[in-house]
Amino acid sequence: IFGFGGGREDIWHPEEDVYWGSESEWLGKSRYEDHNSESLENPLAAVQMGLIYVNPEGVDGNPDPLKTAQDVRTTFKRMAMNDEETVALTAGGHTVGKAHGNGDASKLGPEPEGAPIDDQGFGWKNPAGKGNAEDTVSSGLEGAWTTTPDRWNHTYFHLLLNYEWELKKSPAGAWQWEPVNIKEEDKPFDAHIPGVRQNPIMTDADMAMKMDPEYRKISERFYKDPAYFEEVFARAWFKLTHRDLGPRSRYLGPEVPKEELIWQDPVPTVDYSLSEAEIDEIKTKLLNCGLSPAELINTAWDSARTFRCSDYRGGANGARIRLAPQKDWEGNEPKRLQKVLEKISEVRSGLSKKVSMADLIVLGGSAAIEKAAEKAGITVRVPFLPGRGDATQEMTDAESFEVLEPLHDGYRNWLKKQYSVQPEELLLDKTQLLGLTAPEMTVLIGGMRVLGTNHGGTKHGVFTEREGALTNDFFVNLTDMRYSWQPVSENLYNIVDRTSGTTKWTATRVDLVFGSNSILRAYAEFYAQDDNKEKFVNDFVKAWVKVMNADRFDKNI
Repeated sequence: IFGFGGGREDIWHPEEDVYWGSESEWLGKSRYEDHNSESLENPLAAVQMGLIYVNPEGVDGNPDPLKTAQDVRTTFKRMAMNDEETVALTAGGHTVGKAHGNGDASKLGPEPEGAPIDDQGFGWKNPAGKGNAEDTVSSGLEGAWTTTPDRWNHTYFHLLLNYEWELKKSPAGAWQWEPVNIKEEDKPFDAHIPGVRQNPIMTDADMAMKMDPEYRKISERFYKDPAYFEEVFARAWFKLTHRDLGPRSRYLGPEVPKEELIWQDPVPTVDYSLSEAEIDEIKTKLLNCGLSPAELINTAWDSARTFRCSDYRGGANGARIRLAPQKDWEGNEPKRLQKVLEKISEVRSGLSKKVSMADLIVLGGSAAIEKAAEKAGITVRVPFLPGRGDATQEMTDAESFEVLEPLHDGYRNWLKKQYSVQPEELLLDKTQLLGLTAPEMTVLIGGMRVLGTNHGGTKHGVFTEREGALTNDFFVNLTDMRYSWQPVSENLYNIVDRTSGTTKWTATRVDLVFGSNSILRAYAEFYAQDDNKEKFVNDFVKAWVKVMNADRFDKNI
């Protein structure tokens, strides 16, 4: 055992605002652009809706270990696992336990949500025999992987590498691999019938560990060096079960390993503090460094928006926006980003303290927001919490960060391309990952539109004559009945004056959903009120700071 860290939270309701894939049916498969495994839609990892990893019978249910190896490699890469970790987890995970498919799967009852009330939410009721034990049907495959599936040992590689395997059908009709001419003593005992031995089985993914050339090399090394296999498995298992806990500082308990690992996205600590006077002085320098307020705000937002409360990765701490791969992401507008980073670096070089780039990026956004509020006639101070560190490229697993690349950002009114899911649904997914509420989402959208922060400088949704001032104009004009909304193309609308027929503004679906959805419209109408201008600014600032500080696990926020 490599170690253990506590700190996981339980949830008690389904997460309907999570993007699980575009499929409309169970085991549907529409998450690939072509037949290449690498075209699996980012950030999804499972090959189909309803599967955890890959299809155990083979790609699309057709056995072919070499093709399955491609799916396995892509799926585990999305989980930041390399080939060695993948083989270790596959072998270690299949060393104990068995698969269940000893019966006719077509006779199972409906799923839990479709079952009658007297089934009490269990679902898939099995009418055959006992309905459990030796009659269990779950995955559809039937059998154990190893000779002794009730204990940890190294028989997985012994069986996989020393026997020839052939395709067979399980009692439930699923494809599985079984050994040819296996010795009786190598067969596992039946889990439920005393004295009876059965053939072990392998899935198509298991056979990939033997048939794929790279996986084969690793499997043979593990077979010859069990101690090394156990070390790799222990570390890979720790990684698998702790990847969604965030940085090491969030781990609880006495068994937390002292070693800091690259997949934990380490960030160095800083040794400075900043007084309010020093913060004000730096704000002034940032505002006068030759960058527009929108450039400062966009860079701060882009740095922080990678945060995901699903696994506590991303965020502004570490300033990884200046490193590969983030500095080259299309959503971060690399040319504009490079210009901003160079200017902020110039400011940094002239400071008496070595303030981190991470702090300066966030502080630049704060200063620009205060200036925008001042233009709207409201004085506000954006709270700033210094202490962010700057990660280095050596501290950054660039490949594992690829899945954090934003492919859409409704807050900046941007889509990398058209998707089968509507833009407003993608906005909900981003909002959920950022840990924001519906009112916080609403106030941020309204504020960022009038601040002119759209990706590429587009004017969609900029419903104001005072762009750059933090006003509630977005909501005022969105709810103004003088205008009608006319579709132009798939995700583009004209806002037309009902009297003159002239086009006043343009908008996307993300903009219009705040008028069409009854709940969001209620929030929009609230912020559109004449006496809520100051509340709008204050609420915007609170939501903004929440995003900026989302990854400040070093502070009890």
